This record gives sequence, C-alpha cells and structure tokens, in this order.
Amino acid sequence: MSFLRPKDNTQPWKGRYAPYDLVKELCIAVGVITLLAVLLTVLLSSPDDKPSTIAQWSHELPADFATTAAKELAGTSDTAEYGPPYNHESGSVQHFLFLHPQRWLGVSHPINTADDYVIKPLETIPNDPALTSALAEYKGATEKQKKEWSEAYAKPLEAYATAVEEKKAPPSTVSVNQSTGAVTVKASGAGPVPVMMTSLQSLAQSGGLEGGLVSSSQFFQTDYTKPLLFMADGGLLAERAEQQHLLGEQWGLMNETGSYPGQPWLWLYALWYQVEPMKSSPNADIQVLLIMGLLSLAFICIPFIPGVNILPRKIPVYKLIWKEHYRSEP
Repeated sequence: MSFLRPKDNTQPWKGRYAPYDLVKELCIAVGVITLLAVLLTVLLSSPDDKPSTIAQWSHELPADFATTAAKELAGTSDTAEYGPPYNHESGSVQHFLFLHPQRWLGVSHPINTADDYVIKPLETIPNDPALTSALAEYKGATEKQKKEWSEAYAKPLEAYATAVEEKKAPPSTVSVNQSTGAVTVKASGAGPVPVMMTSLQSLAQSGGLEGGLVSSSQFFQTDYTKPLLFMADGGLLAERAEQQHLLGEQWGLMNETGSYPGQPWLWLYALWYQVEPMKSSPNADIQVLLIMGLLSLAFICIPFIPGVNILPRKIPVYKLIWKEHYRSEP
C-alpha cells in the first residue's frame, strides 16, 4: 500500500524564525492596490463622454433630423426596411445557405416607424388645433397619398443635404435657422406633412420626443432601442463615430472612445470584415459569426484531433517552462 502513502522527503526547518504580521501585510497590500487602481483609473480610463440625445440632434443638425423624420414617416428609412426583429421587411435579413436565424426568431421588438416616431408622439401634444387637423387629414388619407406627401416633403431636404455635402449654395426651398434649430421647407404637394414635421421638431428639441420613445410599463426605463434606431437612421451617430475613430475603416471593433485601441482580443473577429468575400457581402455578420464559431469549436476539440493532439509531446516547450522540475527527474 506504499503507493497510497508516498514517501515524505521534506526536512524539518532548522533555520531562524522571525515574527510575521499577516494582518499588517494584508492592509498594506490592499492600500497599495487601491491607490494604484485609483491612479490608473484617473490616468488611463475611458473618457466619460456625454450621451447623444434626440434633443441634441434636432438642435445641432435640424435639417438632418427633419429628413430622417420624413423617411420614418414614408417607411423608407433603414429601420423601416430592416426586417426582423423590428418588422417583416427583408432589407437587412442575414442568411447563409439554409441558415436564416433572423426569420426563424421572428419579430421580437416590433417597430412601426411612422406610428412610433411621428404619429404617436404628435398625438401627445395638447391644445394645437392646426396639428390636430393635420393629423386627422394624414390618417384619413390612403397609403399611396401618405407616401406621396412624405416624399414631396423629403425631396427638398435631400437636395439641401447634397448641396451642403458638396459645399454648394443650398436650394431656396429649405431654410434653416441655426440659432433656433427651426427648419422651413417649401414643398408643393406635401399636404399636412410640413405642419406635422414642424411640431415634431419642436417636440424633439424640448426633450419630449425622446422621453416618449423610452416610456414603457416597467418602473425603470432601460429600453433605449427606439431612440437609438431613430438617431442611427440619421447622421448624428455616424458623425460622432467618425470623430471618435469608431468606423470600420478606422479602428472599428477594436477601439475605445478616442484614438486609442481598446479590445485587442477582438482582432481576429474584426479581421474577417476586411477580407473578401465578407468585406463586400451584405451577409458579413452571419458569415463572420460562423467562421468564429468553427474556429472556437476547433480550438475546443484540439485534444481530440489526431495529429494535433500530439504536438505538445513532439514540441516539448513545456520542458523549458518547467525545466527545474525536469532537471530533478531521472
């Protein structure tokens, strides 16, 4: 039974003994670590940037806000045409061969952009006869007529945005008061839409629009999906992302806010977005997900893959790491 009780090769200590205050050492260690944590947090932590809001967006980029709101009303924005989990469209449905996870999971967070971003918020504004009349006229029209009104209103704004981007003189049909954030659009055939957009802009600048979009039956309002998607359809978030070097052609996934690399462990995930065919594929997300899934599975199965599982024995790096142990071995 000697194999159950191996021989004890330890020798009793014959050297000098000294007192050791374990509690004192623990307090010193905790104090030093706390000081280092606070100091490094102050020097190296991420900046506490203020969040972007719809009120800020409607003040700083009023024409962009009006253009985006018109697209939401017409159902031509990215969110309106995205597909599951927001609606039943097929604009951004990711699939690969027979895999259609978005369709399988269905619409779990339904968003009707015209109702949620324009109609319902406007219905909360009290004591405005002009707005009430405009809403009644709009809701009583056919879907074709609604779309024609929305497109007629959005067309001058799109021309304005193009002129600003190309640094040309903006069209006379659109005037923007930068100090107040008021947008005036002279659009023929827009019906009640100009009145609705003016009221929506005022509501957004007051902060009421964002408050209405995050309201829910829960006590804590933590669902910011609707306001984020609304802002993402416009230019505010893209402009801020470019300033913070967060775009795909900049640092992308591997970036902290600012010009510093952040999560280096994401390099392998971010790499595939720069390689064809993922680089130009509309289904890049699911393709990259499948690649990383296969690589992760292969990594987990290394002990069971013939040829690969014997590499540690063929390449004895472990003997260099534990060289003192193997020196004592016969």
